[in-house]
Amino acid sequence: MKKSWIIIGGVILLGVILLLSIPGTYNKLVSSEENVNKKWADVQGAYQRRTDLIPNLVSTVKGYAKFEQETLIKVIEQRANATKPTINVDATKLNANTLAQFQKTQDELGSALSRLLVTVEKYPDLKANQNFLQLQAQLEGTENRINVERRNFNEAVQAYNSQLRRFPTNIMAGLFGFSKKPYFEAQAGAENAPKVEF
Repeated sequence: MKKSWIIIGGVILLGVILLLSIPGTYNKLVSSEENVNKKWADVQGAYQRRTDLIPNLVSTVKGYAKFEQETLIKVIEQRANATKPTINVDATKLNANTLAQFQKTQDELGSALSRLLVTVEKYPDLKANQNFLQLQAQLEGTENRINVERRNFNEAVQAYNSQLRRFPTNIMAGLFGFSKKPYFEAQAGAENAPKVEF
């Protein structure tokens, strides 16, 4: 009889400890998830800055590169694709598929911009144009910001996912519906140097 009371007392004590730890664990998960959401918003903001620069860049190039309409049209089309409402991913609905679609669209836009900048090499007057030089510098700075924001996002995801997998947090996370977040990954073929042809 005495052993039964000790076991029952131990179970009750364990239950009380778990109940007391729920609010703290839950709040930590919420804070960590909100940090991931904020970092995602920063990533989207950096991509939006790039998207906002494209019309000015295209307008500046258009006056010089009259024979490069195909390249200009491709950049404009990719910008339109990157700004579709279906491509902007809500942080609360972020999963591997939505992130992959977002990343694919942004990679296509980046590729089109790279082709545009390679095309510019054919036009020495354009390369000397002050407006173009300023836009090119802003675009380069924006690409650096995108890389920094993606790295910050991945660090926040790593912290969140690590917290999510730790015991006993993993039990609480399962009970309250917290799920693993995806990482940004390198573009397919990024390990290969691009070919530049004039």
